[in-house]
Amino acid sequence: MRLSEDIEISADGAVTLSRLASYIRDRRIPLEMCPSSNVQTGAVPAIGRHPLRPLRQMQFRVTVNTDNRLMSQVTLSSEFEQLVRDFGYGWSDIEWLTINAMKSAFAPFDERLRLSTR
Repeated sequence: MRLSEDIEISADGAVTLSRLASYIRDRRIPLEMCPSSNVQTGAVPAIGRHPLRPLRQMQFRVTVNTDNRLMSQVTLSSEFEQLVRDFGYGWSDIEWLTINAMKSAFAPFDERLRLSTR
């Protein structure tokens, strides 16, 4: 099941998270988003309809990734460019997503901290 299908947003904008969605958000479990790949595979109809934006607005720990760069013909830069174009994201949004990725890296905490202070 896709997490976005486990979240209800009413017409007035009220959000109801399922137990699973609450667990994932509250424990800061990272969600690796690959927007271009998700469009190419038909998981979402267009970048502008990707759940990355609402998940970010609900403070889930989302990151932007490229999935299979050779098959998808994308780079991390082109993924961010799409988000800027389709979501109107700016530098603060890109920074937020990048910091989430750094916090979620599979490197020991001391190494992540050292890299973030360069």
